[in-house]
Amino acid sequence: MQRLQAAAVILDLDGTLLDTIDDLAAAVNAMLVDSGQPVLPRERVSHYVGKGAQVLVHRALTDSFDGRADPARFAPAYQAFLAHYARENGRQARLYPGVREGLEAMRDKGMRLAIVTNKPSAFTAPLLARCGLAGFFDLVISGDTLARKKPDPLPMVHVCEAFGLPPAAVVAIGDSMNDAIAARAAGMPVLAVPYGYNEGVDVRALDVDAIVASLLEAAHLIEPLGHASDSAGNPPGIPG
Repeated sequence: MQRLQAAAVILDLDGTLLDTIDDLAAAVNAMLVDSGQPVLPRERVSHYVGKGAQVLVHRALTDSFDGRADPARFAPAYQAFLAHYARENGRQARLYPGVREGLEAMRDKGMRLAIVTNKPSAFTAPLLARCGLAGFFDLVISGDTLARKKPDPLPMVHVCEAFGLPPAAVVAIGDSMNDAIAARAAGMPVLAVPYGYNEGVDVRALDVDAIVASLLEAAHLIEPLGHASDSAGNPPGIPG
């Protein structure tokens, strides 16, 4: 497999670094109970995750991927979700295998690391701290940090500008079409992990450079700029 060259890596959070679905499902179902609605199976909630808290609440209230609850119903439910998730955030979250090792390997190679997530900023920093990941990242962009979030490329471009790097020198790693679309629109190479929350879309159907089983595998695939070679030891761009 052709190795990628990069000076920095942008990572998604939920479904890429951390399995947070039990926390999210607990908050969603507590909200639904408050709203007098039946709870949803964990797997159903996982399919509704990906485009931020507001979309998740709309989908849960209507039990529909494209559903939109009316404003009078949505407003109190959304506030209830935020309150419940503030309690649940990080309680059952766990690192996926290879995450810490992968982040350490990337950092040891001198790469700058950033998170771009659609999670509201009020929950991002506490989650990273609770799971022991906060110290790895030079920059964290949440779903409400900028005017637009993924799949819009703005957060990806913002990281590149903050790091002073062209998009081609930054690799994005995520678990869903939101990550792939945002990265490609920004002009970045992109890797996908197969284990996260992909809104029901198989990662093999996404426009990505490769699918990696873990962040540690991704770290082995990415080399610092000027040092990459393919698996046969050839310089970049020369096939084996």
